[in-house]
Amino acid sequence: MINRIFILFFVLMGMLWFSGCSQITMAPKAKKKITPITSQARHKTTMKPYCVLGKNYTPEHIELGDTMNGVASWYGPDFHGKYTSNGEIYDMNDFTAAHKTWPMDTLVKVTNLDNGKTQVVRINDRGPFKDGRIIDCSYAAGKSLGLDRSGLARVKIEAIGFNSKPVKPTILNDNVYLAQNTAPNFGNSTKKVLMNNFGIQVGAFKLKNGADMIKEQYASLDKRYNTEVKKFSLSDGSEIYRVFVMGFTSEEEARDYMSCYSISDAIIIRG
Repeated sequence: MINRIFILFFVLMGMLWFSGCSQITMAPKAKKKITPITSQARHKTTMKPYCVLGKNYTPEHIELGDTMNGVASWYGPDFHGKYTSNGEIYDMNDFTAAHKTWPMDTLVKVTNLDNGKTQVVRINDRGPFKDGRIIDCSYAAGKSLGLDRSGLARVKIEAIGFNSKPVKPTILNDNVYLAQNTAPNFGNSTKKVLMNNFGIQVGAFKLKNGADMIKEQYASLDKRYNTEVKKFSLSDGSEIYRVFVMGFTSEEEARDYMSCYSISDAIIIRG
């Protein structure tokens, strides 16, 4: 009887030992892969020439900073819930727009030249197919620009990013947007892609003293990266000071930095 008890005891100890070892040697979970908004296949498809109302259009690759002046319009309830040209479901409450030739998922800063209002939109559709009009904004974007009242407006549009959604800083209620990914990586662009270092915005302040304090804090964390303060002018005439940590060679390196120092609300940019 005693022998059986000892045998049972050693069997149980062995099970606990191997169970403990299996927990200790368990492989760590792989990092979640970040999927780009636009796949290479969909990008290739949406850059093909097409014909609407008997007129041919050829999508073109563009560079950061490219601009265009013309007339903007907006579209809303009649198209809400239907498919856009890149296969998404149109949501009139999202900040999107249609453009005849610029690449899908291009971030565009739209400036209403009649009232000075600005709004960043993401291109996810084709149009507008009326002479003189260069961009067709969603209802939300149109309302932000004042198009819900005027219907049409003279605008200037500027490409500020690619393959990304617009990110608006939440620290201050301003209308300055930054792009997460500011260069396409599809390899078939006919224009030179700007290759700049990655960085992250870690703060935005109305007073320069606050920005300088945050700059010093981040400057002491890792000497491999540069910390800087940049001043931006807002549409209402006020100024804002943004703090950036620059010098990352890739978006992944920037995200590793954020993870290392538990930074959850920074905005990834290209310098």
